[in-house]
Amino acid sequence: MNRKLLHSIAVAMLLLGFANAPAMAERPQEATGVLALLPADSVTEHTLDLGGEKLSYSATAGTLALFDQNGERSAAIFYTAYTLKGAEPGTRPVTFVFNGGPGAASAYLHLGVVGPQVVDFKADGNAAEARLHDNRDTWLKFTDLVLIDPVGAGWSRAAKADKANDFWGVDSDASTLAKVIALYTAKNSRSASPKYLLGESYGGFRSVKVARALQEDQGILINGIVMLSPFLEGRLQFGANRFALGAALQLPSLAAAALDRKGSFTPEALASAERFALTDYLTALAGKPLEGEAAKTFYAKVAEISGVPLEAVTRTRGLIGDAYTKNDDDRVASSYDAATLAPDPFPESASDDGPDPVLDGYTQALGGLFVGYARDQLGFKTDMTFNLLNREVSGKWDWGRRGSLGSASISRDLRELLALNPKLNVLVAHGRSDVVTPYGVTRYVIDHMPPLGPAKRLDLKLYKGGHMFYFDPASRSAFAADAGAFYAAGEL
Repeated sequence: MNRKLLHSIAVAMLLLGFANAPAMAERPQEATGVLALLPADSVTEHTLDLGGEKLSYSATAGTLALFDQNGERSAAIFYTAYTLKGAEPGTRPVTFVFNGGPGAASAYLHLGVVGPQVVDFKADGNAAEARLHDNRDTWLKFTDLVLIDPVGAGWSRAAKADKANDFWGVDSDASTLAKVIALYTAKNSRSASPKYLLGESYGGFRSVKVARALQEDQGILINGIVMLSPFLEGRLQFGANRFALGAALQLPSLAAAALDRKGSFTPEALASAERFALTDYLTALAGKPLEGEAAKTFYAKVAEISGVPLEAVTRTRGLIGDAYTKNDDDRVASSYDAATLAPDPFPESASDDGPDPVLDGYTQALGGLFVGYARDQLGFKTDMTFNLLNREVSGKWDWGRRGSLGSASISRDLRELLALNPKLNVLVAHGRSDVVTPYGVTRYVIDHMPPLGPAKRLDLKLYKGGHMFYFDPASRSAFAADAGAFYAAGEL
């Protein structure tokens, strides 16, 4: 066989390979193991009546397949997408939504904030009576939505159980979600759409990491990031029982909780507490411990502002830490909302040994509510267990070269994103009585950012409530209004 013929055959085979490549890429592999429990994608049509305004939209509940370097399926990622009918997809924003944990499903934000259906928790927090109803504050008014569950959360799973750890780490998680977003964008012709990220708690941390991975690995620039109750800086987050600055950044959230419990909250009262926290309080804690009458006067003022019993403030020398969880009337305060008190199941214990009233209490109802909603309204039916909050994930999380949660940080990533992408805007939303991620930490990070464009390019908003402030209808409405204005400003 002569050289020309060999060359012609080789070229023909190469061209044939390229011609068949898209078809091969679209051909699904036969699902095995746990992934065999996942049904085909379900597409349904809906109309939402918002009282004079009707939104017609399509909902897709399904999975996106990920593959390893050998072409073998490595994971299935569950997602729910809502797209407004009649809108131009090239100009309408699309927002990719995820929660935190790590290990939390997006059901929190799905049924608590952005989706067309929202959960109604009664004022007494009785989860047994929780129901879904039309969400008048749905973000579908101003953006399409894609809610994503990372591997191990919701119905997202690794193809092989012993490979799930490969997805559980800061860098691998960001890379995986960036691939999922790129895949959805390509499959649904959304390359020209303005793109936003919304993440709660660790999801706020994740959103910045994902934005960087999208820009560096996928060539996709993000127009805006919304961080809800975000975790930003481990060194500032976990030092409230040891370091003066950590305690000073925590105190305003305790002050807000005390004011809300008494029904006496005003912006002026909170501002006064903030000034005390970063002046007299910080100075006193940073110096040698006070003694005598000076100590008594100081501890009394801290107790008054924080709502923490004087005995606890005195014992901790003002470094309150988690001493606020124990109340002096046999009730415990939630770390997720210090304004929320519940009966203490272990009143004889000096520390809070029980479950959190919010995270381990009524919010657990979201899992069952979402499963029923997905089955009955979205047509996604599976026998796979739904993981609302998979604690195994956070326990095995790889924090990378920084090595621990306490050292994790996104300040550098955020600075570089803002510097490299002049069109990027960031909105940070906090519940004022959240002690898991106190708003004081975020304000400190923002205040110490270098000038990288307009002042409101990185903006902080506060709302009544805690980590999941959106379960308060008034706070949810206010947040939706601020988010709508944020998106509108990005379109100018």
